[in-house]
Amino acid sequence: MLDARFVRENPEVVREAMSARGASWSADAFIELDEERRRLIAKTEVRQARRNELSKAVGELMKAGKADEAATLKEEARVVNDEIAADAALLEQLEADVRDLLMTAPNLPHPSVPVGVDETDNVEVRRWGKPRVFDFDAQAHWDLGPALGILDFERAVKLAKSRFVLMGGLGARLERSVINLFLDSHTARGYKEWWPPILANTATLTGTGQLPKFEDDLFKTQTEGLYLIPTAEVVLTNIHRDEVLEASDLPLHYTAYTPCFREEAGSAGRDTRGMIRVHQFDKVELVKFATPETSMDELEGMLTDASHMLELLELPYRVITLCTGDMGFGAAKTYDIEVWMPSYDNYKEISSCSNCWDFQARRASIKYRDPASFKGSRFVHTLNGSGLAVGRCVAAIMENYQNADGSITVPEALRSYMGCDVIRA
Repeated sequence: MLDARFVRENPEVVREAMSARGASWSADAFIELDEERRRLIAKTEVRQARRNELSKAVGELMKAGKADEAATLKEEARVVNDEIAADAALLEQLEADVRDLLMTAPNLPHPSVPVGVDETDNVEVRRWGKPRVFDFDAQAHWDLGPALGILDFERAVKLAKSRFVLMGGLGARLERSVINLFLDSHTARGYKEWWPPILANTATLTGTGQLPKFEDDLFKTQTEGLYLIPTAEVVLTNIHRDEVLEASDLPLHYTAYTPCFREEAGSAGRDTRGMIRVHQFDKVELVKFATPETSMDELEGMLTDASHMLELLELPYRVITLCTGDMGFGAAKTYDIEVWMPSYDNYKEISSCSNCWDFQARRASIKYRDPASFKGSRFVHTLNGSGLAVGRCVAAIMENYQNADGSITVPEALRSYMGCDVIRA
């Protein structure tokens, strides 16, 4: 959530930021509503002062034995009280409207983010590894998996509906092995592992920005009103909701594996085959809490940590900086990591690493204190990134490590987890 004071004092900066993002959010609408709220506060303060004057005058008149005059002022005080009560109800509604409007505003882009309209304006930062050149007709993972008996899309539809995946045998073990490799690697690099709930309440999803704007993308229970999480970022970030952290404990580095669930509303016709865009997928997530002074360095470190997973698996990838028009709602700056997918003859996103600045912390009230540097408390900066999306990683392994006979060589980093070197039918 944006800082109301910042929007009020810097409307032109906010207008330019929203224009750069291609967002329809109106700083003018906020200022108009906020000014109405402020005018009502001033009016209420005047009426409260008049009520105090009347109360004092009534007391003096009663002492002087002037009951009739006191009764007249009492009636005026009653009218003023009624007006104050009406103003209080209106003020409560205006304050809710101001907050609701702020809740729908996307984050302001960091100055280093390239200005652009869509993904065509993203900027490539670097590449690692070279895509493999096959001397046979390479297959897509959605053909390789069923032929090997490790993926079953048809039975997944029978069990649930389209865009679900059923994995069996060494396919299931490959998914589990990738998860364990990622968690072992991240914890060795200093991340604290958590095992969080995969159902979350409204306050939790509001804290990270999924609600209210993206409710259509979420699966919701009908009885308790809980939501299946779209990413572990949601629960990991909210661990410290409504808390004040100590500066000496920052930065905090957290990681967790969870299944993730997304309706994929508005994605009809996109990546309908295979494991790229599905309703349920596994992911190992990275979350950080940092001070404003260090958060951009922490973003670079998170990018390195996530990229390292692909280097362990020797999968070619590239890193791009998202432009203003392609960034997510809560991000101030985002790097995407894209892994090489032979079936697309292109790179596909496998991680987004974002610095959200104080956008989420303001919504979730996550602060820190540093008595040696300042009085009171300030909002932390929160960061999140996939480290990595497991299903997409498994698909990339299958396609990049396939052999002419339809088998799949197991990457060296996974062999101790898999207990084999090759996946065969």
